[in-house]
Amino acid sequence: MITKFISESEDLTGALSIRPPNSRQRILVVEDDALIRRLNTEVLTYSGYQVDTAEDGAIAWSAIQRENYDLIVTDNNMPNMTGIDLVQLLHETRMSLPVIMATSTFPQDDLDRHPWLQIEAILLKPYTFHELLATVQDVLSANPGHLGESAPPNWRSQPVPSRLSI
Repeated sequence: MITKFISESEDLTGALSIRPPNSRQRILVVEDDALIRRLNTEVLTYSGYQVDTAEDGAIAWSAIQRENYDLIVTDNNMPNMTGIDLVQLLHETRMSLPVIMATSTFPQDDLDRHPWLQIEAILLKPYTFHELLATVQDVLSANPGHLGESAPPNWRSQPVPSRLSI
């Protein structure tokens, strides 16, 4: 259970609204670190999103070929294919899919070399559960073509743990 990774005063199940997943809000979490991948997945799932995962960009690309997603939340520094490489591939194939880059280092050099890359938001690690959820909500709201309905309405009304503790 995720609560063993947060301090004793922070209980994730009490901190987030637990709602059935919304099949119209499907998110692909791409992260090579198993713990961060699981934490992000559980936070998003508990908040009502349908979540799939991939360990790197190559696996994510295969998933994108098989499934429709409303949003990708990806790390950048991963084996086989980086997050930037994944975003470049989306661009090259003219796939319009919103991307949140959740990474420990800002990929400024890559973004300077490829100014046409479209990344809707960047979350620098470590980030809070609230920052993750707020960013997801903001990006999905700004991209209505990828969204069946708005994010679960009451996730912000609950206290949220302060930081992902890794």
